[in-house]
Amino acid sequence: MKIQEIKVKTVLAASKLPAVDYCVNPYVGCAHACVYCYACFMKRFTNHEEEWGDFLDVKINALEVLAKELSGQGKKIGTVLLGSVTDAYQPLEKKQQLTRGILEILSRHDFPISILTKSKLVVRDMDILKKFSHCEVGLTITSLDEGISRIFEPAASSPAHRLAALSLLHDNQIKTYAFVGPILPGISDLNLIISELSGKIDYLMFEALNYQQYNREKVKAAYQKAGLDLPNFSQIDWDEIEKEARELSKKYNIPVKGFFRH
Repeated sequence: MKIQEIKVKTVLAASKLPAVDYCVNPYVGCAHACVYCYACFMKRFTNHEEEWGDFLDVKINALEVLAKELSGQGKKIGTVLLGSVTDAYQPLEKKQQLTRGILEILSRHDFPISILTKSKLVVRDMDILKKFSHCEVGLTITSLDEGISRIFEPAASSPAHRLAALSLLHDNQIKTYAFVGPILPGISDLNLIISELSGKIDYLMFEALNYQQYNREKVKAAYQKAGLDLPNFSQIDWDEIEKEARELSKKYNIPVKGFFRH
C-alpha cells in the first residue's frame, strides 16, 4: 500500500449528485479495495501506477483549506456528502483524523451532512454528528456472508460490524440508511439483508451492479475465488430484482429512496 501526503487547493467541491450540493473527499484512492468499485476511474486523474486500492493520498492541508473556504462570507449552505469517490473512514483515518476535523469545521457552520461508508469507525464521531441539525449516515451492505465480504471488499469492516454500527447510530437518534449496492447477482440475499436491517435504519437505497470494462476482470476473478459461476449479466432482469427489493422493503416496513441502475 503506497501512502503519500499531498496538498490541495479546494476541499468543498460542487456536486452533480441528486440531493447533494457539495462533496468532500479527504483522501484520494481507497484502501478498502472493493473489486466492484466504480470510483476506480479516478486513477487516471492521479499520477499513480499502482492499482486502485493499492495507493492512498492524504490531503494533509484539508482542514486549513476548508476553514478558509468557509470563512468570511463563506459558501452557501448546502448538503455535503462525505465520501463520493473515496471512503471518508479509511483505515488510516483512525490515525489521521482528517474526517473528524472536517466534521468539526462543518458543524460550526451547521451544514447538512450525509456520510456513506463501509467502516465501523464512523461511530467514533457520534459526539460531533449529534451537533448537526441535519445529519444522516449510511453504511454499504452487499452481503452478510463474511467470507464473501473478504473477497469482494477486502479491507472494509465486516458486515456484522457494519450492522452493529447502524444499530448504534440509530439508537443514538442519528438518521441512518443502508446502501444495498451493488447488488451482486447470485450472492446478495435481499431477504436476509433487509430483514437484518429492520429496526436499524430509516430508509434504504439500492444499486444494480455496474459490470463495466474497468472492473470486469476483478469482478470475474472474485466470483471465481468465491467458487461461484459468473452470471450472464446481459440476461439479468433488473426489473424483477427491483420489484423484489421494493416488495421486501415494504414487508419489513422500510422506506426506499431509490434503486439506481447504470
